Amino acid sequence: MRKVACLAVFMALMMLVPVQAGENVSIQQSQPQDDNRQPSEENKTLYMFWNDSNTNAWTHFQSVDNSSLELYSEEVDNGLIDIDLRFGMEPILAKRLYMDPDGLFRGSFNIYVEGDWTNDNDGNTACGQNDCDELNISLYAGPNIIGEHHETGLVVGDNTVTFNFVISEETTVDWNGDQFNPEVRVSMKLRGNFQSGGLFFADTGEPAKFEMSMGEQSYIELPVDDASWEEAFQDGGDIGGGDSEDTPGFTLVVASAAIAMAVFVNARREVE
Repeated sequence: MRKVACLAVFMALMMLVPVQAGENVSIQQSQPQDDNRQPSEENKTLYMFWNDSNTNAWTHFQSVDNSSLELYSEEVDNGLIDIDLRFGMEPILAKRLYMDPDGLFRGSFNIYVEGDWTNDNDGNTACGQNDCDELNISLYAGPNIIGEHHETGLVVGDNTVTFNFVISEETTVDWNGDQFNPEVRVSMKLRGNFQSGGLFFADTGEPAKFEMSMGEQSYIELPVDDASWEEAFQDGGDIGGGDSEDTPGFTLVVASAAIAMAVFVNARREVE
């Protein structure tokens, strides 16, 4: 019986010895180098990029991308420009992000426009047939709409469009990896009605043009909670904490039970 009691006490003491340090080292050694295009505690800003060689628009968390052009540009003398850009994150989101419920999504886009984009039901203007649309910017996390901005204050020439998305009870705040890959959508319809007068008459109307600057000129800041970078949360735990089996309290309860068992066995031996 003395051997059984000693074995129980030994098991209890072993359970009190921390073993997580060695496990964490092995996990860190197996993880690849961080990709600067993925979000981090120091970088929580999505930047927009474009390349017309493959008509590809994309976004990620690195402010510079050598494969991107500086501008997206489209123009027409007489006719419609239909902007429909979808900046999906590339590479796909590989981390789990939790948005601060008290935070704001803050955006800033540099836009240049010419022509007409305001529906006024006036047959003498380019958008007199109500077939234009003002600038719209939307943010998605997978299929979930995070916020929409409708810009009504554009003027001919350069514009810096700033906006905020407030987090409400309906906003998705837990972006768990690739199922919540962020996407930014930019849409607008504007028209030009330029007519050349030729040799004997003056030109009439004006052409249409749309330009959007890329990289650090067009971005959205995400209110990612700093607790998102905790290993326990990345491994599937709750924000600010881990699973119950990983907590010191759980280990203490189990160890206490083992000690109690040892005491019980020893007491029984003395009675016998």
